[in-house]
Amino acid sequence: MGNTDTIAAIATPFGRGGIGVVRVSGKNVPVIAQAILGYMPRQRYAELSKFLDEDGSTIDQGIVLYYHSPGSYTGEDVLELQGHGGPLVMNMLLSRCLAVGARLAEPGEFTLRAFLNNKLDLAQAESVADVIDASTSQAARCAMRSLQGEFSVTICNLVQLLINLRTLVEATLDFPEEEIAPPYATMHNSLDVVREQLERVLTSARQGSLLREGAQVVLAGQPNVGKSSLMNRLAGEELSIVTEVPGTTRDAIRQSIEIEGVSLHLIDTAGLRETEDPVEKIGVAHTKLVIEKADLVLLLVDSHLGVTIKDQKIIDKLPQGVAFIKVFNKIDLLKETSRTKNEKDKSEVYISVKTGAGIDFLRQRLLEAIGWRPHSEGGGIFMARQRHLVALVEAKNFLEEAAKIIKQKNQLELLAEELRLAQQALSLITGEFKADDLLGEIFSHFCIGK
Repeated sequence: MGNTDTIAAIATPFGRGGIGVVRVSGKNVPVIAQAILGYMPRQRYAELSKFLDEDGSTIDQGIVLYYHSPGSYTGEDVLELQGHGGPLVMNMLLSRCLAVGARLAEPGEFTLRAFLNNKLDLAQAESVADVIDASTSQAARCAMRSLQGEFSVTICNLVQLLINLRTLVEATLDFPEEEIAPPYATMHNSLDVVREQLERVLTSARQGSLLREGAQVVLAGQPNVGKSSLMNRLAGEELSIVTEVPGTTRDAIRQSIEIEGVSLHLIDTAGLRETEDPVEKIGVAHTKLVIEKADLVLLLVDSHLGVTIKDQKIIDKLPQGVAFIKVFNKIDLLKETSRTKNEKDKSEVYISVKTGAGIDFLRQRLLEAIGWRPHSEGGGIFMARQRHLVALVEAKNFLEEAAKIIKQKNQLELLAEELRLAQQALSLITGEFKADDLLGEIFSHFCIGK
């Protein structure tokens, strides 16, 4: 993506609407404005204007806004033409912009230019897309906090602490002739402060990642234990076909629900059992693949029978490390009350899908099992992407190695390198240290016009 030419795109969603916006950014904005408007508009002043075609006829009439460089979203001259939101009118207006000096913008190119012109750092730029894509109110609030720079400020503070520690280590290396023992105690204390703050940021970022991505929750178990009924109960609508015939569900049925602002992507799967039915066999095989990618598995068990040999075989075959909750259904037939196994062990939940007993408690257990911690309106949570989490974990690992070196009180050169790598990992988040392929990957997922 080059940033020397002028770009244009429709900035509003495709389809009919009361208002549509064509956005133009770059050095040719004055030329384009003169061609389409017949004059150069005033800076930051909304005025009604005709949008003219090549022969002087009117394409549309609407509001024009002009932002002079560097006081714009992209840091360049920006022209916004706000007309009627019909697809045909918008495309005619865009074509006129392209004919008089602009080219069609690539996905995310306006925000990329804002980043390259130091209007936003990389974490803030990504938050633009997160605000647009937010699926819950909490996710939207957290994305806006990141867009306003709170996540970036926290990362920059961490980097500054690392720089201070690196300065101390490098100074010790630069003057080896001084007959003074290296200040290992000071280094150790400073490193502890950095590690504690990094751990808090990582915890907040993981919560933000849950808000952004949600969690994959798979309903598994033998046929006829109530998986489809539980799916319908949690979703609040009849999504899965429920019958007394085992093997009714042949393929995965997916539905997203929201609990306390967190999106949970429920997947109702075929019952796990040995079968000769070729279609059901495919469903069982697909269930096993879905479970491998799950964040959490709800293993439904018939409370009449308890955990049978067949149930235990399913448990034994669950991928290592996948969290699961045993959900004992049909307690209404036993006239029992909803409960957990005991106060300490909440890996077993007793419910009745038919009556709804225990469903609210199960919802809370779902959130606890995926690692969600309640926050007031998303306070203290940073909207994080997978690359942010990877960078934070890498930095944490480098700092753990640094702590080992300080404890051994030797090899200061290795200590300096571990601290440098930790700083580099954190700087990837805000874009202070960046690679072109990283930028291309990030901005390619933006919508055109943003």
